[in-house]
Amino acid sequence: SAKILLTENLRWLNLQEYQSKKLMQESGVTVQRFYVADNAPDALQAAKRLGAKEIVLKAQILAGGRGKGVFDSGLKGGVHLTKDPSAVGELANRMLGYSLTTKQTPKEGVKVKTVMVAEALDITRETYFAILMDRACNGPVMVGSPQGGMDIEEVADKTPELIFKEVIDIFEGVRDDQALRMAANLGFKGPLERQAADQIKRLYDLFLKVDATQVEVNPLGETPEGQVVCFDAKINFDDNAEFRQKAVFALDDMSESDPTETEAAKWDLKYIGLDGNIACFVNGAGLAMATCDIIDLHGGKPANFLDLGGGVKEKQVYEAFKLLTADPKVEAILVNIFGGIVNCAIIANGITKACRELELKVPLVVRLEGGYSTGGATTTTLHPTYTLFDCSTHYHPRALSVLDSIFLSLLFTSPPLLCHMHHFLHFLHLSTFYELCVISHGSHSILFLNSVQ
Repeated sequence: SAKILLTENLRWLNLQEYQSKKLMQESGVTVQRFYVADNAPDALQAAKRLGAKEIVLKAQILAGGRGKGVFDSGLKGGVHLTKDPSAVGELANRMLGYSLTTKQTPKEGVKVKTVMVAEALDITRETYFAILMDRACNGPVMVGSPQGGMDIEEVADKTPELIFKEVIDIFEGVRDDQALRMAANLGFKGPLERQAADQIKRLYDLFLKVDATQVEVNPLGETPEGQVVCFDAKINFDDNAEFRQKAVFALDDMSESDPTETEAAKWDLKYIGLDGNIACFVNGAGLAMATCDIIDLHGGKPANFLDLGGGVKEKQVYEAFKLLTADPKVEAILVNIFGGIVNCAIIANGITKACRELELKVPLVVRLEGGYSTGGATTTTLHPTYTLFDCSTHYHPRALSVLDSIFLSLLFTSPPLLCHMHHFLHFLHLSTFYELCVISHGSHSILFLNSVQ
């Protein structure tokens, strides 16, 4: 089985740490005092303005493991502590404009454009707290543990009795008794219990206000001065709420995103690059995952996950082909469309346009099957079943042999008529001119491109 895990929502809004902290600050959640700088002199001035006993300087990139990362400037570590404000300028000078490589970045690293200069606070005790959506509970749930500052999955595996859960009634919100009980379970005592409960309620207010799917604070810490502070937070947002959260989504920094994924998003295409050589062009996340699995099952490797979605237009089909053919890893393209939410004719027209104008140089297998609903709720018009096949063998035989195998397996799960008509499949060279041909029988057809010299 192809090892990918995806949800319907493939592109998530990712915020830098300082942006998440600012959102929390605006909701009354206690965070460290901080400033943001994009040049060394401003970082130095920020350190002086803080007037803190100790300062923490953090490179701002969308990747974990910054503390153990390495800059191409030679500086080790994307997180530095210092009690000397004047040292912040020199440290920032060796961070800004340089690439930081961590275990979660590409091997070439990510260029650092901003740094966060924050007050460093001692932590007496670390706890874990999160609010997330839970299907089993039909709404939001609070999850907490007195064992914070570490991998929560490890805590759940080794000491499940230290994981506490409170189901939130979406109409009532977080009740006082729930917040206090969670604070007590997290190990806060005396006045800190009430303070922690207040922070929990404020975090839930933030969760609702920004249409979050998850607010995870690790650690929710306790300082020697008796203060409850959210030291680090990860906020996930519901992309479907973008129309309500214009200000939040405007914070999205696309510079760290994969350029192909960014371009795909412009055309409302869901794209994720993978490391194989057979491109997938599919409609619907479930079918796309199944298609990746089919490729893997037949000994190939998918080069991407591409979901057209419903309501696709010819222009989107064309742009999707441009994205796929621009990938140097792609040696063949497999299109697998179920015409339940898209019109097969639109896909076919978009494919023929792309083949003509982009001078496609790799083998192409297209399977379009199913109907397309039009008119009223009770009226359904079935379009013919289309199957297009390119069995040219002079391009990348390894990738093509996988597609041969996949096509035959798809063919024999299709209506029986297709099995009887497979001898009509034509050899084709997509670098030549061609015409669209349809062989029909009843309600089913084979659609193929016939090469014209």
